[in-house]
Amino acid sequence: MKARRARRSFRAMTHYRAQSFEVKGGPQLGRDHLPLLRSQLAEAGLDGFIIPHEDEYNNEYLPDCAERLAWATGFTGSAGAAVVLTDKAAVFVDGRYTVQSREQVDQGLFSLEDLTGGGVATWLAKNAPAGSKIGYDAKLHSPDALDRLMAAARKAGAELVAVETNPIDAAWENRPAPPMAKLVAHPTEFTGEDHADKRTRIGEAIAEDGAEAAAITAPASIAWLFNLRGGDVMRSPLPLGAAIIHKDGTATFFVEPEKVTDAVRSHLGNEVSLRPESEFEAGLKELAGKKVSVDPASSSAWVFDTLSAAGATPVRRRDPVALPKAMKNETELKGAAAAHVRDGAALSRFLHWLDTEAQSGGVDEITAAQKLASLRGELTELRDLSFDTISGYGANGALPHYRVSEASNLMLSPGSLYLVDSGGQYPDGTTDVTRTVPIGEPTAEMRTRFTQVLKGHIGLAMVRFPKGTTGGQLDILARLPLYMAGLDYGHGTGHGVGSFLGVHEGPQRIAKAGSDEPLQPGMICSNEPGYYKEGEYGIRIENLIYVTDPQPIEGGEIDMMSFENLTWAPLHKALIDTHLLTPQEMAWVDTYHAGVRERILPLLDGDAASWLIRACEPLSGATP
Repeated sequence: MKARRARRSFRAMTHYRAQSFEVKGGPQLGRDHLPLLRSQLAEAGLDGFIIPHEDEYNNEYLPDCAERLAWATGFTGSAGAAVVLTDKAAVFVDGRYTVQSREQVDQGLFSLEDLTGGGVATWLAKNAPAGSKIGYDAKLHSPDALDRLMAAARKAGAELVAVETNPIDAAWENRPAPPMAKLVAHPTEFTGEDHADKRTRIGEAIAEDGAEAAAITAPASIAWLFNLRGGDVMRSPLPLGAAIIHKDGTATFFVEPEKVTDAVRSHLGNEVSLRPESEFEAGLKELAGKKVSVDPASSSAWVFDTLSAAGATPVRRRDPVALPKAMKNETELKGAAAAHVRDGAALSRFLHWLDTEAQSGGVDEITAAQKLASLRGELTELRDLSFDTISGYGANGALPHYRVSEASNLMLSPGSLYLVDSGGQYPDGTTDVTRTVPIGEPTAEMRTRFTQVLKGHIGLAMVRFPKGTTGGQLDILARLPLYMAGLDYGHGTGHGVGSFLGVHEGPQRIAKAGSDEPLQPGMICSNEPGYYKEGEYGIRIENLIYVTDPQPIEGGEIDMMSFENLTWAPLHKALIDTHLLTPQEMAWVDTYHAGVRERILPLLDGDAASWLIRACEPLSGATP
């Protein structure tokens, strides 16, 4: 009966909204809103304003009320920034959004700049007028980022000024209200650990850091710490709020009362106090005289400033929840494996549909995304998509973070490639998978490029590595086959993934500029090398993998960790040029497809089952 009640509660917490394909952003937003923003700045006596993409919680995916960068500039990507001065303005994006920014931003109003490297700080140092006052919202900047911006302003002879009211919020007519989704307890059958035990060990970590308490503002950390889930953030089951946890494991959760049910109060118990989020500032001030652990990467400069002004001592430490959350326990890994098999069956049905009905030329990108969502929607366990599906044909597939809209929607006509990057949120796990499929006959070049990407994917999947290895040290394995051909891709190779949390999670990362965080057992990462030929097609192969415990190697001297696969869905063999694969790589593909067949075939029937059998036949039987 207890499990039945849990299932009902999770079904009740579903915040799934169908993916919207309406046109978002665009140059007109900048044209309409830039004058309004400059008018607000003039009233405040400011000569400029810095606009990060992040919100008060450092979220990647934002609630509608926090889409300030999109409102001011028209750019809707998940990473970026802008600076507005009296006589000029700039939008900053990375390599993922170069093409998108050109389409969405009026370049007569904004110059397009590189977000990476020096980014905003370098531009400020060169462009901020001497004697100017440039505003910023301290709740939207990390202290480290703000230090760099202040140094740049000083170099230019300008001054950065903290604002009490964000001028965008003041200028934004009919700004959406903050989300108020109900909180739901996340059962230990999925978490593997009671929140009281979590709080105890996090409290011990705080004490080891030499602090008496920790201020936590990262929504995923709060959700994990209290075994709660919410629906304030699109596609991520996150509650927005803040928390203070003490070294004895007691805590205060600052959250809007409208989100809290009697069941949640009972779940939290007597050791977790509940206060409105508006009292978070007062809660910080109550820590006067204490050392308080605060993560400069996830908490804002405002938190540091508030603590310091109150007489507390902020201690710069990593969020004490970040690493335990990333290192999944046995229950979470088993849940992730089950979720991926379930999700893999839905995806395989979709791939069968792509290989048959969608080859007619009568299907478009939106229809394809809707078809995949409907197949996932047949799963009773689905709570939401883990992000809006990237459904890109031909030239659109060459945009790594493409968002299909009614304006960009292309037909899947024979003669190019279709890239689909998608995932689902389930109570036992979060999925994220990318497959590339030919529509009609692929060209020799397409097969070569796909195989080069595949070789990189396999290289990372097969690696063994010692304790202390970082994702940055492994990134080259995925890029090497492309490098040897004079090619590369402009995004990271792998990101962390949560357990029914955000599809992007730290501290681990596999990228050229990877974090210094060593990969540790239980960490889930993506493995997603790609190739993108601008204006023609894109290729990406993505599976989720997790880090295993160190194991001895026969004849070796050092125990080695490795990656265990989580994602199970066929790779399209028509895109594989077997002449370019080594025998070891061929064996990996065949072993992977045998694993797909073993796990997914029992969940399919009819034509889809027959198709999967053919799709998973060994490469040795295929004609290159």
